[in-house]
Amino acid sequence: MRTMTGQPAAAGSEDQRAAPRAGPAPGRLLLPGQPGRPDVFTFGETMVALRGSGPLKLGGTMNVSIAGAESNVAIGLARLGHAVRWAGAVGEDEAGQLVLRTLRAEGVGVSGASTDPGAPTGLLLFEPRLPEVTRVHYYRAGSAGSRIGADVIQRAFSAAPPRVLHLTGITPSLSPSARAAARLALQLARESGSLVCLDVNFRARLWTAEAAAEVLREWIPFVDVLIASDDELPLCLPGGGGGDGSPNGGEGSQGVKGTTGANEGLRAEGAGAGMGAEGADGRLARWASEQEEATAAGAGASGDAVPLPPQEVAGDPAAAVAAQACLLLDQGVGEVVVKLGAEGATAFTHGGSLHQPAKPVRAVDAVGAGDAFVAGYLSALLDGEGPAGRLERAVTTGAFAVASPGDWEGAPTRAELGMLGAPPGTVVR
Repeated sequence: MRTMTGQPAAAGSEDQRAAPRAGPAPGRLLLPGQPGRPDVFTFGETMVALRGSGPLKLGGTMNVSIAGAESNVAIGLARLGHAVRWAGAVGEDEAGQLVLRTLRAEGVGVSGASTDPGAPTGLLLFEPRLPEVTRVHYYRAGSAGSRIGADVIQRAFSAAPPRVLHLTGITPSLSPSARAAARLALQLARESGSLVCLDVNFRARLWTAEAAAEVLREWIPFVDVLIASDDELPLCLPGGGGGDGSPNGGEGSQGVKGTTGANEGLRAEGAGAGMGAEGADGRLARWASEQEEATAAGAGASGDAVPLPPQEVAGDPAAAVAAQACLLLDQGVGEVVVKLGAEGATAFTHGGSLHQPAKPVRAVDAVGAGDAFVAGYLSALLDGEGPAGRLERAVTTGAFAVASPGDWEGAPTRAELGMLGAPPGTVVR
């Protein structure tokens, strides 16, 4: 695990904030908790969610709730006992009131949220089409949430810089103003010393892989913790994105059935895909050799991570993911966490890699599992856990989500975390 040290960068001009420039490799200490300072601040669009019982064209009943990747994470963290603030914009309508009321009821601070009288609250329709296939329909163009401005971010950081800023790749896809707000958040996080967590959360219905890659590559030098599914990693690499292997996903998707299409393209192009002159296989072997030398010198003695062994990348999806993670670490990311759906997750740091299998549960609804995973990972990070503890809690909270219907409804409290290991038929009295 890389030691995080260093000081916040000096405040920049307004021009710098409009297009933040990469400074030294991120290495901020986790700010200490104190009254008034949120553990996590996040922002984005939260919509009213309608869940049907079958094909929409056949009618039927629908359940009403709310959904949004960032607010899902906020609720998950709040249930685990952390101080969380969410900012976003909702319409001056009953749907907007439902969003704010639900978040307040879950213990999420919404003092930074705003009401937009000129635009409606966004709408999201979930259509279960097959037992393990759900179609998602967005009605968010021109919504209040897509019009969030940088002033919201400025007020949030002026009030109290968070210990962790959590961003997703969804917000910058909504509008130029939302993208500018996210860029400002990155700059203010750098100035204030807040750690930055980015969940890639690529949504093909909101923007192209090329557009996403352009934004994500700009953000990478500001990121301390990068969380992505295996098919999203290429979007973050120099030259990533585009082509036939573009990743896909809907709201709340976590790559349960992630493909290796993007990885295949990266392996085929080799150094031409931004892998460097050595190529992916040579780069991985050299990195692994360095880790072995570091381990022999006494690094990584905690046992939380093991050095990556040299291995051939061509034809090996796991090795390709490892090579991509290595490159992102070289870009300045502190740790890269790859969600592998039913296969669990792997964390990569400068100390090596660690894999955590998924928790076996009866799957009910996979939507929202990725957000629950992020909440668990950040919760353990805030608690001072190492990579092993962070992964363990992340796959546990993700399993709770998979075993429950809805985006966030199944998120566990801290007291419930141990329930997952109870034998079948257990009755808690």
